[in-house]
Amino acid sequence: MTVKYALYLGCQIPARLSQYEYSARAVLRKLTVELVDIKEFNCCGYPLRSFDFRTFVFSAARNLALAARAELDMIVLCKCCFGSLKKVEHLLHQDSAWRDDINGLLSKEGLRYTGDIEVRHLLSVLYHQVGLEAIKDKIEKPFHALKIAAHYGCHALRPSRIVQFDDPLAPSIFDQLVEATGAESISWAAQLECCGAPLGGVNDELSMSLTEKKLTDAQRSGAEYLCTACSYCQLQFDVVQGIMVDRQGKDHGLAAILYPQLLGLSLGIPRDALGFALHRLPADDIEKYLAAEPQGEAAEA
Repeated sequence: MTVKYALYLGCQIPARLSQYEYSARAVLRKLTVELVDIKEFNCCGYPLRSFDFRTFVFSAARNLALAARAELDMIVLCKCCFGSLKKVEHLLHQDSAWRDDINGLLSKEGLRYTGDIEVRHLLSVLYHQVGLEAIKDKIEKPFHALKIAAHYGCHALRPSRIVQFDDPLAPSIFDQLVEATGAESISWAAQLECCGAPLGGVNDELSMSLTEKKLTDAQRSGAEYLCTACSYCQLQFDVVQGIMVDRQGKDHGLAAILYPQLLGLSLGIPRDALGFALHRLPADDIEKYLAAEPQGEAAEA
């Protein structure tokens, strides 16, 4: 059964991380999830949250209202965007004064926040709406002996009562999705700690120190690759890690890939369609972990 969502890309993905869009579209197409592009979508408001809260709320609410007008739930790739949209969704649902104020602004465009649609992250859609078994049935070449450090990211887990993504202290959704590909999702102590991205441009030294801590722990725990599902986290572990290698000469040999890239390879999607060439740190040898023979539906065909 085909399900349909309004795809929300935010700002960072079109500008700096188009491989996330390419790989997500390719994977969701394979899993019969239909995506609708709403051209009027704007910034989620995240950069304004600490400076002009009302503008932050309005920016996020306008996206919710546009999706409501299209009568579509939203599928969000970036976890920062996901957190922003969920916070405003929660605020407008709970606070009638805020809801009336923002709807007054939205009415100038003929829009209205109704609370009739849901905001879901990509991983949530894959886990809850598509389902692990449906994903496994589509796997053509499962991974073998590949150890992955799954990085959840902060905004998907906290504040838990608002985002309602997973258990904030012992999450498992991302790990289960990784293992649906045949890879092993390792246990690592720093898994739930911040990647350091929010401090970039404010305190670069501390930002890189947090990144270094996570890289060291993941490597010591046996990971061959980091796996992310957030634009900011991926940029930190790919672009910023590349800068760290250039400046400090510390090469952990631990490239970061996006979850739809990992899943896409196991679904039989060519790496070119998944945007691997756009990474700063290459993942050139990941295919060596794929099964030699097609499995699942491909084998039966």
